[in-house]
Amino acid sequence: MEIVVLLKQVPATESMIAVAGDGVSIKSDGLKYVINPYDELAVEEALVIREAQGGSVTILSVGPTKAAEAIRTGLAMGADKGVLIDPGDLVLDGLNTAKLLAAALKSLPHELIIAGHRAVDDDNFQVATAVAELLGIPNIAMVVKQTIAGGKIRCVCTVEGGTKEVEAPLPALIATQRGLNNPRYASLPGIMKAKKKPLETKKPADLGLNVADLQPKVTIKALKAPAERKGGRVIAGDSVQAKAAALARALHEEAKVI
Repeated sequence: MEIVVLLKQVPATESMIAVAGDGVSIKSDGLKYVINPYDELAVEEALVIREAQGGSVTILSVGPTKAAEAIRTGLAMGADKGVLIDPGDLVLDGLNTAKLLAAALKSLPHELIIAGHRAVDDDNFQVATAVAELLGIPNIAMVVKQTIAGGKIRCVCTVEGGTKEVEAPLPALIATQRGLNNPRYASLPGIMKAKKKPLETKKPADLGLNVADLQPKVTIKALKAPAERKGGRVIAGDSVQAKAAALARALHEEAKVI
């Protein structure tokens, strides 16, 4: 089975994020970048399917030259090849990122596309769905289990308060949710092999797109750090009962929540 994984490089979740001087971007100096955690699930699931059914796994990403590091990590996990779309100086919104991915996918063999359902940096939840729409294929989101048989994929997906089962013909796109699997670590032999695996870089023009095709419909007007929260208050008292009474009084008279 030919599988393509959509992958994004994002700042590590433990990184300290600060707004840059332009007010619309973040300071990148000193930040550690990693594979988007939901995309790690996508890579792992693609490898599991390939191990069961054969075929190949291609990692596809949009980003600057540095994003090749994340693709190499996916290759070290076991993927076969990578493609990086470098947008250069273009500022992309979710839709235009999807346009680039969909244009590249038209020339990549694929029976199944797997993506994370969201990226932890911008959290716009749009790219995977937009790619499926642009390609005219089924899209199944929030997947925590999948089975493939008879040219169809059946998925268990999370919904508020429970799960649902969805079936669609292939080719299709599925978007991963936590609980689908536990991503493997890249082994030392895998890291060494990844250095020799093919990784191709493309520009928008190579995909038949130009600047006019990629004008963002959504722009960032400003980024601001959240307001600093006030410190907590310690309730004093000579006994548990006295502290409970003081807490209840504060919640009633000061906070007015009871």
